[in-house]
Amino acid sequence: MNEKSLKILEFYKIKEKLKKYANTGAGKDLIESLAPYNNIYEVKEHLKETSEALRLLVLKGAPPFEGVYDVRQGIEMAQKGFVLMPEQILKIGAILRAARRFKKYISAKEEEEHFKIIEDICSNITVLMELENKIFMSIESEERVSDKASPVLYSIRRNLQDKNTSVRDKVNSLMRSYSSYLQDNLYTMRGDRYVLPVKAENKASVPGLVHDQSSSGATLYIEPMGLVNLNNEIKELKLKEKAEIDRILAQLSSEIYGNINEVKINADIIWELDFVFAKAKFGSELNAVVPNVNDEGLVDIIEGKHPLIDRKIVVPMDMHIGRDFTCLVITGPNTGGKTVALKTIGLLHIMALSGLMIPARENSTVGFFNEIFADIGDEQSIEQNLSTFSSHMTNIVNIIKKSDEKSLVLFDELGAGTDPTEGAALAVSILENLKNRGCTIVATTHYSELKVYALKSKGVENASVEFDVETLRPTYRLMIGLPGKSNAFEISKRLGLPEFIIEDARRNITSDALRFEDLIQSLQEKRAKAENFAREAEILKNEADKIKSKYQEKADRLQNIRDKSIIESKREAKEILKQAKEEADKILKDMRELERMGYTSSARHKLEENRKKLKNKLEKTEEDLYKTRDEEGDRLESVKEGQEVFIPSLNQKVLVLSKPDAKGELQVQAGIMKITVNLRDLRACKNSPSNDKKKVKREAKLNLRSVSTSVDLRGMDSLEATYITDKYLDDAYLGGLKEVTIIHGKGTGVLRNSIADMLKHHSHVKNYRLGEYGEGGTGVTIVELK
Repeated sequence: MNEKSLKILEFYKIKEKLKKYANTGAGKDLIESLAPYNNIYEVKEHLKETSEALRLLVLKGAPPFEGVYDVRQGIEMAQKGFVLMPEQILKIGAILRAARRFKKYISAKEEEEHFKIIEDICSNITVLMELENKIFMSIESEERVSDKASPVLYSIRRNLQDKNTSVRDKVNSLMRSYSSYLQDNLYTMRGDRYVLPVKAENKASVPGLVHDQSSSGATLYIEPMGLVNLNNEIKELKLKEKAEIDRILAQLSSEIYGNINEVKINADIIWELDFVFAKAKFGSELNAVVPNVNDEGLVDIIEGKHPLIDRKIVVPMDMHIGRDFTCLVITGPNTGGKTVALKTIGLLHIMALSGLMIPARENSTVGFFNEIFADIGDEQSIEQNLSTFSSHMTNIVNIIKKSDEKSLVLFDELGAGTDPTEGAALAVSILENLKNRGCTIVATTHYSELKVYALKSKGVENASVEFDVETLRPTYRLMIGLPGKSNAFEISKRLGLPEFIIEDARRNITSDALRFEDLIQSLQEKRAKAENFAREAEILKNEADKIKSKYQEKADRLQNIRDKSIIESKREAKEILKQAKEEADKILKDMRELERMGYTSSARHKLEENRKKLKNKLEKTEEDLYKTRDEEGDRLESVKEGQEVFIPSLNQKVLVLSKPDAKGELQVQAGIMKITVNLRDLRACKNSPSNDKKKVKREAKLNLRSVSTSVDLRGMDSLEATYITDKYLDDAYLGGLKEVTIIHGKGTGVLRNSIADMLKHHSHVKNYRLGEYGEGGTGVTIVELK
């Protein structure tokens, strides 16, 4: 995608904000190189990975990036066989530890939760536990190798500690002996050797080696001869210590080199995950959603917000294009928000096509475009001798050369900067040319000629940014289907222009033109309302279809579970019967043995009769066990609406909703589901109505005692959570609870907002609020029931 549009639409500012959520320099470099992807498959995959990362943040909290640094230089040096410094080795160990923890972080997933893309990323991680443990056992800090790194190093440091103790004792003894010759009763170090501060005039009284003198020359730092051998021994031990440390570092570097491919792959994966989770955190901060992406040029942004405008003041914008029209002409007065609307459309598309979530409502849709061209702002150049009009036209010429049916073209004040008549004619010609190519176009303008063009041209639609004449301020709401009015007379009147001047101006405009504009305004308002209703109906229909398919899947799953349970129960029962028969035969065999040892034939005859009775009883039990439920209850010849009947196959009572048709098919209510069954599958209920009522009442009382004071919705989508909450509030209300807690988590806020919308209109809710400190904060909603 062209860099000019990315710059004009300020995508670089989005990337700067995104970098704040990355932990490593490598992750920030990946963000710096982020740009829209070249095909729709990549866009969808990267949006999905961002969504999965956000889901993981909500379910499991922060990912294991603790202690991870950008250690590309260290890995590069290890690849070339260099001996690494302790700091570099320690940071490589941190990468290996983070990779291992990420493997565990992903594998410990919730039931029925899948994170396919992130799991695929982590599948290439190689756990190098032995190398990781060796690094952390050997390197104590960024500057020190641990005593545990090797037995030799441990021994050297113990000897060094003992020698230091000995030399300090010796120094203290010498200080007492030479105390009258010393400048201070303190020893010091010069070049890792213990020395005494001797007055210059007394240097002959303290035999030894002079290592240094003070700046004034009054003090000489002398190593007494009695310390020379001890200091030499300490020096030798320190040289041995350094040699052993160098050997340990070389060995660790060699082991890293031996696993360099795995180390590099693990590091690349950690940096990629850093980039992915930065996108998720940024999306969460914006309260953003993953949009639908299509390659048919359809755009439907619901309550989209410009991500660079303060969330407290930004006004949501609805915008759609691509179904009935591919060219949108936005008209209206200056400072009305037309340019903001244009930039919002462009920037949200660039974000989505780069795999970023966008600040909009769920079910928002963006189109996949190979190029987004933007001609926005004044690019007047003194150096190039370009006027405003010339600079715009130079840009437009470039757009016309390169745009095609896979291009989104954004024009701000098309045709401005020259004669209005010529500029309007030029603007119409440009729009018509690009429209015929199949481009998706959004243009802002002041020209009334473009309103007329949008009205009479197929595939072109008017739009405007709402302006409040009372307050003389724009509302920044984009209204598709309504052409913008200049409102010059109304604004002038509000600002105090004399009425007679305004009336004189009105007379200069023909009455037909005024009536025509008012008529068009009225028709467009009605049309816009109709389109909005149709659009909302389509969204509701899609949501209803999703709910229907979701609960149909649940019903099918429950039926499968039931069938499996029945089959398993029958299998277990058959096994029990088989064992009982075998036991009975064994008993009979034992009795025959007893008979041979002295029992009479009459006793045997009696045993045979008992065996036959036992066998018959077992066979009858088995036959009853496998008898189908179709025989339970009396068959029904007819039913009426509202009648309660029994379905053996579901083992459930249902309510008849319709009379049987010619085929005997009718609709019944089974719990929350409406299902179609045949009359021959229905049976009469055995219990009397009075008994049923008592039973229901008794069950209700049992349920009331078990109603919890809270319900946990975390992990659910908004539709399922709304249904569960609605049912829970009914139970809590019947149970007499006065206050309950709904746990929805913090996350992106989508679930919290859905629950709040439902609570506003719920019949059992008296009041509700977010939780306070100690109650769960914004992760819970406290509901007071009537």
